[in-house]
Amino acid sequence: MFRKFALFATLLLLCVSCAFAEEAEVTGMMMEEPELDITELIEIAEEEKAREKKDSDGAYIMTVTCTGDFTIGGDTYHHKDLFTPELERHGGDINFVMENVRSLFMDDDLTLLNFEGTLTDTKSVPSSKRNNEFLFSITPSAVSVLPDNGVEAVSLDNNHVRDHGEEGLADTKAALDSAGVLYSTPLDLAVFNYKDQIQVAMLSYNCIDRYGTSFKKHPEEYSASFLAHDTFEEAVCDEIAQAKALYPLVIVSFHWGKEPTSSNPQQGYIPTDNQIRLGRMAVDAGADLVVGTHSHRIQPIECYNNKYILYSLGNFCFAGNSKPRDMSSIIFQIRYRVKNGEVSFRDFRVIPIRISSVKERNDLVPWIFPDGYDRDSVLLTLKGNTENDSRLSWGVTDYPLEFQ
Repeated sequence: MFRKFALFATLLLLCVSCAFAEEAEVTGMMMEEPELDITELIEIAEEEKAREKKDSDGAYIMTVTCTGDFTIGGDTYHHKDLFTPELERHGGDINFVMENVRSLFMDDDLTLLNFEGTLTDTKSVPSSKRNNEFLFSITPSAVSVLPDNGVEAVSLDNNHVRDHGEEGLADTKAALDSAGVLYSTPLDLAVFNYKDQIQVAMLSYNCIDRYGTSFKKHPEEYSASFLAHDTFEEAVCDEIAQAKALYPLVIVSFHWGKEPTSSNPQQGYIPTDNQIRLGRMAVDAGADLVVGTHSHRIQPIECYNNKYILYSLGNFCFAGNSKPRDMSSIIFQIRYRVKNGEVSFRDFRVIPIRISSVKERNDLVPWIFPDGYDRDSVLLTLKGNTENDSRLSWGVTDYPLEFQ
């Protein structure tokens, strides 16, 4: 990011210098050619950028951005594909999905999204998946859309990462590795280095049909030490505690909850009892931030023991529905102060979005709501579902749109 800033500053300074020299030549002035030390210019640019991200006491301000489900590609098994036609409309440039949020992701320090799908060319589908409504995949080279648009990390444990079996998951991990994108699963701890100041640990868990002892039906997904625990919740919390003992900031992603149905469209907006219980258990075990996905709808946020639990961020870019009933969602940003190896909360904000830049269909281009009714309705949904749920004792009712 600093290199990009320095390059821009260099080009700008060169352009100004050339323009001034031309003017001087016209007026007959004699100008000495300026001597530019590129190394010094880069250092100055870095210092300027660093000052922008420091508090008055010298503490670094680290910005973390979290989004909901990111699902690109099509379904080669069922021959359904909403993504390719949109890609073709944009001349084959896969970066179209990020065109409205790229600057946001490039300007933060860590962007984390839930990658719900696979990066694979295999057509193999496990027998356990063949009756599923959707099976997502896209060619591995599509991984470039992440680093090219400022995404540093993804949570990779959800109900679609094995749509093409272990082979598809292995291909996905290999693609992410090649692109330098961090990923977390129950078998993979992701660690992000922040300015050589601290390291941020990221863990992720698919909770669907895993609570209690149900996780033991899927031994291939877990380590021997994880399987040694009596319940899924105990195993998860033990791993969180181990991570917290090593890293000052721990972010835990949970793929959980219920999706809306035609008979109960509201259930996607409401966290389940299991979500609330496990979210708080995770905080008690050491999680500094809990990020929820899966329900395809936004759910309330709690501030439990001074840590935020995002029960669901809804969709972000979702190629599984040509026009969801509700295309509203949010991006969540949180800032931490980092000083002398210690981390403390500074502030947060929510950014209401629509997962499409147009209303009449889902064009897969997330769009940030401007001022107005649509943005306000997202906030009212969050507040209303919080205030109407007596279980959410620590529910957040003030959702700032800007950092304090």
